[in-house]
Amino acid sequence: MTYEEIEEQTVQAVTEVLEQARLRPGDIFVIGCSSSEIKGVHIGQGSDIDAAKAVYEGAQRVLRARGIFLAAQCCEHLNRAVVLERKALRENWEIVNVIPQPHAGGSFATTFYQNAEDPVVCEEIRADAGMDVGDTLIGMHLRRVAVPVRISLKQIGQAHLTCARTRPKYIGGERAIYDHNLSGGEVRR
Repeated sequence: MTYEEIEEQTVQAVTEVLEQARLRPGDIFVIGCSSSEIKGVHIGQGSDIDAAKAVYEGAQRVLRARGIFLAAQCCEHLNRAVVLERKALRENWEIVNVIPQPHAGGSFATTFYQNAEDPVVCEEIRADAGMDVGDTLIGMHLRRVAVPVRISLKQIGQAHLTCARTRPKYIGGERAIYDHNLSGGEVRR
């Protein structure tokens, strides 16, 4: 598989997720990416900066055009922290001090950090949708209710692909049961 093919697969995958996720400008799309898995090597065993660049370029081509922020999840050596642009930060997201490297953060996070205008790293965020390339476990960085997104691609390169969007929590509704004796958090007896 060529790097151009990896980039085009990424463009297709991100585009298909966005068709279902209904993101708006300013929303955040997180990607966890194992460049090793893309090459068909066990995660963490064959980091490939060029494969990571292909995924980065493909994703940014689609996301920038829509005004959506990309966030790059680091590998487990940095506790899966996330790199993002400073202007994408939300209130109460704490910045940590680390610069990802290919073998401590991963090639994808390193690529993002090197190409960002003003990169910062946070231990945790709450993204609106995302893509997991190579079973990197992005779920910890999605908003609380994640919904699987099925797209036509099942992998990028040799890496298994899992996608998700988020939605607000459903509460109430026609099947909900309420205790009408509650008032202000206290039970009337």
